[in-house]
Amino acid sequence: MRDAFITVTVVYAPAARQAHEVTLSLPAASPVRAAIDASGLLTQCPDIDLSGGAVSVWGRKVSPDQPLRAHDRVEICRPLRVDPKLARRERFNKQGK
Repeated sequence: MRDAFITVTVVYAPAARQAHEVTLSLPAASPVRAAIDASGLLTQCPDIDLSGGAVSVWGRKVSPDQPLRAHDRVEICRPLRVDPKLARRERFNKQGK
């Protein structure tokens, strides 16, 4: 018989070297959105914007309706400030050839 509850972790890093991590016990097969809501991070960090769908489980982008499994790590991603290609190009130009 499967467990009635699963343990998951929800993580959000508002800035470099800052992380909020919450471990929860939820009903089996709960969706990602339920874990985010239950974590309380949306009220604790009002700058979180889920409209862009920037949510992943173990580094893989998922939809908020994705069912969770035991010991999943839900990651709330913040938007990029700079295009990674542009940042690399600027670093290369600073270093010189």
